[in-house]
Amino acid sequence: MTNESLSPSSSAELPAVPLQTLSSPRNQPALEALAAEARRDLERLNYPAPNWVQGTAAADDPTLDVLVVGAGMCGQTAGFALLREGVRKIRVIDAAARGDEGPWATYARMLTLRSPKQLIGPDLGVPSLTFRAWYEAQHGTGDISPFDAATPGWAGLHKIGRVDWRDYLLWVRDTAGVQVENGVRLLEVGDADGVLTARLQGPQGVETVRTRKIILALGRDGSGAPRWPDFPSLSMQDPLAVGRVFHTMDAIDFDALRGRHIAVLGAGASAFDNAACALEAGAAVSQFARRAVLPQINKSKAASFPGFLRGYSALDDARKWRFYTYIFDEQVPPPWETVRRCDAHDSFTLRLGCGWKDVQPLADGVAVTLADGSVQRFDAVILGTGFDVDLLDRPELARYTPHIDTWGHHVSPAMAAAQPEPARFPYLAANFALQSADGEKAEALSRLHLFNWGATMSHAALGSDIPGLGIGATRLAQALVSDLFVQDADLHWQKLLEHDEPELIATRWYQPAPGASTDSPT
Repeated sequence: MTNESLSPSSSAELPAVPLQTLSSPRNQPALEALAAEARRDLERLNYPAPNWVQGTAAADDPTLDVLVVGAGMCGQTAGFALLREGVRKIRVIDAAARGDEGPWATYARMLTLRSPKQLIGPDLGVPSLTFRAWYEAQHGTGDISPFDAATPGWAGLHKIGRVDWRDYLLWVRDTAGVQVENGVRLLEVGDADGVLTARLQGPQGVETVRTRKIILALGRDGSGAPRWPDFPSLSMQDPLAVGRVFHTMDAIDFDALRGRHIAVLGAGASAFDNAACALEAGAAVSQFARRAVLPQINKSKAASFPGFLRGYSALDDARKWRFYTYIFDEQVPPPWETVRRCDAHDSFTLRLGCGWKDVQPLADGVAVTLADGSVQRFDAVILGTGFDVDLLDRPELARYTPHIDTWGHHVSPAMAAAQPEPARFPYLAANFALQSADGEKAEALSRLHLFNWGATMSHAALGSDIPGLGIGATRLAQALVSDLFVQDADLHWQKLLEHDEPELIATRWYQPAPGASTDSPT
């Protein structure tokens, strides 16, 4: 690796990179045995809880209590949490095919997760559903797997393989009985007669369903869209850009880049991941970043303990703004293993302090104008520029976006101008619901609950990152349970009045209520 703008701070020998693998061998008999154990544990927890919701209890009422849109890590965990709370009349949908939900098998290109292997979340506190239980059942607790000498056991595992995590999530879903409808896309949200309507496109065509609540668990881009830099000569409608200009979220045939010279823009983890994939496919890569020095400290790690994750939402707006604008400004460094993955290739060049002014697709490549005005030619470019948070980019919510409250309405104009991205985050209620900034569509927005990266400014990273997932899904489910009960309070009152289950009927002290049958119990 060469770095044209910064010399290494030390020539001392660097530590070896631990073994990193995408996935480990599957041991299906072990997983089946563990699933049986987990189901026994769930049964001991009275899972799934009986349905207690009254508003849609009529057998002929097709209205859902909750529609969960998105069945990745966050959506399926939200569905699991609802079932644990006795909310049974739900649907969980995802536009992707089974196994392609979320980024793990699609545009995520790291070898392993960034998070420590010990983290929990999708298990919702059930030990036999944890990743550790899943991994140990197949590969043992020690340094080396007793079933496969080439695979580390739990003690020897460095970090969780990306495909292992995908397979683990699917196993949790199946074991917990969270039913997911794949190939079903949300087209449009509306409202009528006090409930939401959702127009869905699925294998059987288009349908419209009625639902009291919608959880939008649409992933990292679910509160906006991929961020495309505004370069004067670049339009993604330009046919010359096809196959030459990519975002890290795009499907990329890296094998087709073999022998080519690729430029990558960005200094984040995804930029390095894509650079590594191109290098491993046989391309030469020049990576560029405006920063003169890579971010060195992941400040978000200091915001991942239970006190922060549970207590952040109770802070006043000023403190919330201070915490997360600071974390965003500091930015997250790429994991050191990911940087070393690129450094291992002589064909890798990192140019820090060198941003881009323009990108122009050509018939035979791409011309990139650097910050100093010089122009370099590449065969293709990959933009590691992340995702915007801007609900105006979500077509499903088009009728509501002009009314959605954002953080920009809750800080001074100067603060919003200085921090435009945090200012675009939706300003959510305590139950993760969208809110109205102008009083319009307030009732419908109160039934729309955002459970992805867009919830971060209001609730911390409870709907996007593994450390907060269990806390977030539990809080969300309990909040919806409270809402549904309050909405049905009069029905529950009537049910209370009608409740007639004599406790002492099997004793000599039984006294039948007036008008009750006096027949002896059998």
